[in-house]
Amino acid sequence: MQSEVAVKRATLLSVALVAAYAALHSAAQTANPATHGRDAAIALEQQGDNAGAEAAWRALLQAHPSSAEACAHLGLLEARQEHYSEAVTLYRKALALNPAMPGLRLNLGLSLFKSGALRAAIDAFVPLLKAEPAASPEAQRLNTLVAMAHYGLGEYAAAIPYLRKVTASDPQNLPYRLVLAHSCLWSKQYPCVLDVYRQILTLNAESAEADMLAGEALDEMQDKAGATEQFRAAVKANPREPDVHFGLGYLLWAQNQFDEAAQEFQAELSNSPDHAEAMTFLADCEIQLSRPEDARPLLQKALGIDPKLERALLDMGILDAQAGRKEEALREFKTAEQLVPTDVNVHWRLARLYQSMGKKAEAQAEFDKTSSLHKAANDTIFEKLHEAQAKGKAEASADGSRQKQSQ
Repeated sequence: MQSEVAVKRATLLSVALVAAYAALHSAAQTANPATHGRDAAIALEQQGDNAGAEAAWRALLQAHPSSAEACAHLGLLEARQEHYSEAVTLYRKALALNPAMPGLRLNLGLSLFKSGALRAAIDAFVPLLKAEPAASPEAQRLNTLVAMAHYGLGEYAAAIPYLRKVTASDPQNLPYRLVLAHSCLWSKQYPCVLDVYRQILTLNAESAEADMLAGEALDEMQDKAGATEQFRAAVKANPREPDVHFGLGYLLWAQNQFDEAAQEFQAELSNSPDHAEAMTFLADCEIQLSRPEDARPLLQKALGIDPKLERALLDMGILDAQAGRKEEALREFKTAEQLVPTDVNVHWRLARLYQSMGKKAEAQAEFDKTSSLHKAANDTIFEKLHEAQAKGKAEASADGSRQKQSQ
């Protein structure tokens, strides 16, 4: 998924805000007697003259420090300029002066949401939601906002009840059904994923993302054949979907189908040439298929992208040990051991290497470790895809930092 999922998540959050932001302009109705300059301030605001309106409202507030309306309008102007922290301060002040001002609590919640203060936004939205008729458009808007706030906090189970209401009220809304499916998956509610998947098929029978989600859920439920078929369907629906070939390749690799797995990893690299995980597993396939000369350049490139890829280090160590480069192999195995101390395969490889180097005590120590460890099962496709996603986010963040430094 690389950084694509992060982009999708940000897009989905934006969808929620587009639906709700219109409410921002309905608040800050006057609760005080008309004061000199109020009409001018409102006129400037309506004309889009933010600087002029702000100056007028601040002058009014200086003359009337208890004007909740002036504070609310100043908060609105700050929010329009995406100065959400400043807007929150002003809305809170207006709320303290006039708790009954219409729309003010919603505006406060929206600015908290957009400033990233999602927990505080939930605290603002939930009481408003309870006061709304369940079928009202405002309840739909608030359900969306509360759902996306929980989603943004990683509280996927908490987001699900709100997302169910959102999708029930808007049956044709595919993006929110995908958010619901993700939330079900990430909260380990796998039958829920499959239920939402079937709903998605009625809206889009060729959704690669939905096929992948269903595949991840089936893999978690130990249905390897079903998971593989879902990823095949995803490849058919959209062969350019990020990580779709990697996911299918990994499932095939885990079932020792190395020839076909290699083809899928190569297809992923055609879509994403710097996909270090795909390079690593393609190299591992080459090793399994007795083509070490093809594996080495792939591993070197993968480690150049991510020096902490444990499997790439392990495979490079295997190649170096086979080639008689024992010191290089030792360094690679020990680095892999530091990264994943519980990997029995690493300890077994280290033991064999020490044995070949005549280091009997070190070899015995590593053999002893293997006896106390059970061979770990391969990661599920869910775990591998999210591992790739996390690496993609880190690489994207590093790239962004480097670009800023170079400017």
